[in-house]
Amino acid sequence: MKEFLNIKELSDYLNMRKSTLYSMVESKDIPFFRFGRLIRFKKKDIDIWLESHREKTINVDKKAKEIFKGVKNTKMDIDNLVKRTIERVTKKQYNSPSGNQVESSTQKGGDHGLV
Repeated sequence: MKEFLNIKELSDYLNMRKSTLYSMVESKDIPFFRFGRLIRFKKKDIDIWLESHREKTINVDKKAKEIFKGVKNTKMDIDNLVKRTIERVTKKQYNSPSGNQVESSTQKGGDHGLV
C-alpha cells in the first residue's frame, strides 16, 4: 500500500464514509496533511492514531474471580437466603411494611392465603 492515502483510499481502508473523514479533518480529529486544496493521510500516522483509539477489553472470567474473591461464603449466603425464602413461603408469612409479621388467612382457617 502507498505511504500517503487520499480521502477515497482512506475511506476504503477504514470502511468509513468520506463525509465522516472530511468532518474529522475539519475538526482536526485525525492526522492529515494539506497541500493546497489536497488532503493526504500518512498510512503510518493513521495506524498509530487507530491504536490510540483502541478500547480496552475486559477478561470476564478474571473480573468475576476478582469480585468473588472479595466475597466470603457466597454459597452459604445464597443458601441461607433460599432457605429463609422457602420458610417464609411455606409458612405463608411475610413482613408488612410496618415491620410486623402478618399471619395469612390460611393459618387462621381461611382459604385465601398469601403465596
